[in-house]
Amino acid sequence: MADAAHDFNDHDGVNGPATAVKVGTLVVAYDEPEARPDSRALAVEMPVNVVYGTVPYAVMMTTPADLEDFAYGFSLTEGVIETPDEIRGVSVEPGEGGLRLMVDLAPGRLREHLARKRAISGRTGCGVCGVEDLAALPTAKARSGKGPQVTLAAIQTALTALSDRQTLNRETRAVHAAGWARLDGSLAAVREDVGRHNALDKCIGALLREGVRPDEGFLVITSRCSFEMAEKAATLGASVLVAISAPTSLAIERARCHDMTLCAIARSDTLTVFSGRERLLLAGEGA
Repeated sequence: MADAAHDFNDHDGVNGPATAVKVGTLVVAYDEPEARPDSRALAVEMPVNVVYGTVPYAVMMTTPADLEDFAYGFSLTEGVIETPDEIRGVSVEPGEGGLRLMVDLAPGRLREHLARKRAISGRTGCGVCGVEDLAALPTAKARSGKGPQVTLAAIQTALTALSDRQTLNRETRAVHAAGWARLDGSLAAVREDVGRHNALDKCIGALLREGVRPDEGFLVITSRCSFEMAEKAATLGASVLVAISAPTSLAIERARCHDMTLCAIARSDTLTVFSGRERLLLAGEGA
């Protein structure tokens, strides 16, 4: 059995860090006298220090892919920026034991950020770790407009397509995905990460960079839907969020507060609607 892991998949490019490693294993069957050598793909998890200007902001445990997307999405959902043009540039640098994600903010935005900076080093993807007061919990701004209606057929199409697009998870069985589906169910963007919050931030960042309007589709996530996931979706301006796993009580409360349709426990044949039924078009219902 191999003792050391070796890189075998590089999703960031020739010189980027691998997002998965393969390790040697032994498979032991209860009714067999000998172990069978095997191997298994594992998702890479790496600390990434998000730095605005020269000031460290947070250390996130992420899959080291699509980090520029992550910078944009994380900055928006953290309230550091309000529009993508407030970021002048993003670069990735090696750091001790991980990577540094250097985000160059527009001067005015950097001054505002430094004035409100809170110390949250050591975060692991949670959207509220480090908050010192309940009043500081993130709350998305009110969305303008009611948002589009979405057919069940489009949701089914998106769920099937999302499974096909989870390339890293197919290799590792250890990462989450977040996708943006057009109104016909086709996927415009999919991002994966060991952290469910990170995957959603990366997806949101990709949409920001491409200028995708939040009324042109809906979000689909492979994880449970917690408070943070609902708030991040609302921060983007999404009006429909579909989760494969179950929601928390606070996620439902926030979805209702933001007038957002929340569907969860989404399977190939059924889903459960927790809020915003009026945006779903069932079989036989017209737009």
